[in-house]
Amino acid sequence: MNLQTRVVNILTRPASEWPVIAAEPSDVAGLYKNYVALLAAIPAVCTFLGLMVFGFAGGYGFSAALVAGIMSYVSALASVYIAALIIEKLAPNFDSRGDTAEALKLVAYASTPVWIAGVLHLVPLLGILGVLAALYAIYLFYLGVGPVMKTPQDKVLPYMIVSAVVVIVVTICLQFLLTTLSGAAY
Repeated sequence: MNLQTRVVNILTRPASEWPVIAAEPSDVAGLYKNYVALLAAIPAVCTFLGLMVFGFAGGYGFSAALVAGIMSYVSALASVYIAALIIEKLAPNFDSRGDTAEALKLVAYASTPVWIAGVLHLVPLLGILGVLAALYAIYLFYLGVGPVMKTPQDKVLPYMIVSAVVVIVVTICLQFLLTTLSGAAY
């Protein structure tokens, strides 16, 4: 399936798209090459451009905007993989099964609205609207965990909640670490 079709389907018809995704063979490298690396670039590029256009008033120059864009991209690439590893390790606790590639499918496709909403970073003040995209991503995760990780229906909600909390904590820690490292570089 091509990128545009997958994005449209996961955003507009997720209930029917998740079983299709679950049935597709995949591997970590292929998911990164054909989906994650491309979509995760949207917020990174838009962060850079937004800071270049609107950031001069806040003291952002080219190098600061570039570092922010790069850190955004690195954070997105790393957090998706870390989240997939966590979800894979949590699976047996919720009578679920799946390998790293299956968990990565779940995280990557559920992250689609957040990455698409990354265009909001073109105007830094609109970035707060990304919260709506994050809420939709959680809903997508909820719909996808059953088909992709073979989770029994009665375990879907607890698995989703525990996964979401752990992933949010890991993402915040990773962003803090990257921000600290990029600040130390100055």
